[in-house]
Amino acid sequence: MRFNQLDLNLLVALDALLTEQSISRAAEKIHLSQSAMSNALARLRAYFDDELLVQVGRRMEPTPRADLLKDAVRDILVRVEATVAQQPRFEPAQSNRLFRLLVSDYTAMTLMPHLLELAYRQAPSVRFDLRHQVANPQRMLERGEADLLIIPKDFCSGDHPAQPLFEERFCCVVWARSRMAEGTLNEARYLSASHVVVQPGDGVALADWFMQQLGVHRHADISTFSFLSQAQLVVGTERIATMHERLARKALRFLPVVTRELPLRMPCMTQMVQWHQHRTTDPGLLWLRALLHDAVAAMDADPG
Repeated sequence: MRFNQLDLNLLVALDALLTEQSISRAAEKIHLSQSAMSNALARLRAYFDDELLVQVGRRMEPTPRADLLKDAVRDILVRVEATVAQQPRFEPAQSNRLFRLLVSDYTAMTLMPHLLELAYRQAPSVRFDLRHQVANPQRMLERGEADLLIIPKDFCSGDHPAQPLFEERFCCVVWARSRMAEGTLNEARYLSASHVVVQPGDGVALADWFMQQLGVHRHADISTFSFLSQAQLVVGTERIATMHERLARKALRFLPVVTRELPLRMPCMTQMVQWHQHRTTDPGLLWLRALLHDAVAAMDADPG
């Protein structure tokens, strides 16, 4: 099919080329031979009168024109997938669909086990790809590389719809045999202590963001990329980890730690689920979003 003399099939090839910046990887991604992908690139160069990708050393880098095209082409393909290619119905029991979710390790440990259990009962052949939240995860949502993003409200994109899932408080976790576990943990003791903090990728953890809003400075002796590791890293020390309360309760079952009330008036975190604006009526995502709310209820009913 052609539009303004452009073979629209070439848009799929162009998207793969601009994403992978490699002829061989792009060919593999959309199941073409390398020679067929090279031919597609030649036709695209002729149509746009631009090299699009140029060899720089061992890499191929996009031209300025290609940079301008990248997001526009991806948006077109996402729209096509969300409208033309979308199935009119979703039958969980018969589906083997793959859902791609962007989650933190906090979400993977607390909410995801309940979601997967409920999904298995209704749709045993449905598959899940839980992807780590890199910096600016909204970009993966916008490019159609993820179906849902589970993220604190404060970090949601304003360009796409979202729903609240649950609220989460913060608490302190300390080694059970430390001095911090004795007596009252007041604000003065908290601020004078050493802390284990989370630094996820290129971003900032919500607890740190809240602290910045409160004008609070902590002595961060240890930083880690993982929310799960915080409790482990205070063991044997006088340090404090400020953690999500649900995650802290799990740590109590396996580690020699205790929890203490956070002696600061820090807001609760509102955890949201967000999806691409073009996929609001996707039947599969409607099912999955409803199931997420059921999973929240199951999570909070779990005595463990």
